[in-house]
Amino acid sequence: MQLPFPVAPDPEPAEAERGRKLFAGSSDFLKGVVAMQGLPQGDRLEVCFAGRSNVGKSTLINALTGRKALARASGTPGRTQEINFFTLADSHYLVDLPGYGYAQAPVAVVEKWQKLLKAYLGGRQNLRRVFVLIDARHGPKPVDEEIMTLLDRAAVTFQAVLTKADKLKAADRETVLDRLRATLARHPAAFPEIVVTSAEKGTGLETLRAIIATLD
Repeated sequence: MQLPFPVAPDPEPAEAERGRKLFAGSSDFLKGVVAMQGLPQGDRLEVCFAGRSNVGKSTLINALTGRKALARASGTPGRTQEINFFTLADSHYLVDLPGYGYAQAPVAVVEKWQKLLKAYLGGRQNLRRVFVLIDARHGPKPVDEEIMTLLDRAAVTFQAVLTKADKLKAADRETVLDRLRATLARHPAAFPEIVVTSAEKGTGLETLRAIIATLD
């Protein structure tokens, strides 16, 4: 019997090729946004990456695009408080959301940033999927469930992406996956497949590229 929320399979050759071609195109930083009026026009298909601080969002974006310094990681958790937009080919935006949790910032600044996040997620018509990144070493945390609940309320489909999977033994990874499945089962906006990745080893990158390339 198939498990609920199975690990996404390797893409079919045609899908893998679509992903390869898309991410072989140019990718550039467009802008960092701190208010809704600063958002670029919603004239491209858009996917975004969300996750706790230091979960590896910037590293994963860099690995997907093959650009080592496209997205810049901050050494200070919670420091990045902008929604960062990147262009991908002539057809997509990749969006790096501010890391949530452990924010080393004044309460008023954090509240403003959370308000922007809610407004963005609830009001971006061209947003096709949010990838919620979960660190394989720690599994889902209560703060991850908060963003999942926010996505449920905004009716935005999200897909869980396990990062840093190479840091765990196979048995430990299965334990984390089981915990993640139990968490996802509580969220109606969750897409029913998990992507397992390692930016360092290249695991899951072809799958994730294909998923993004085949979204309508």
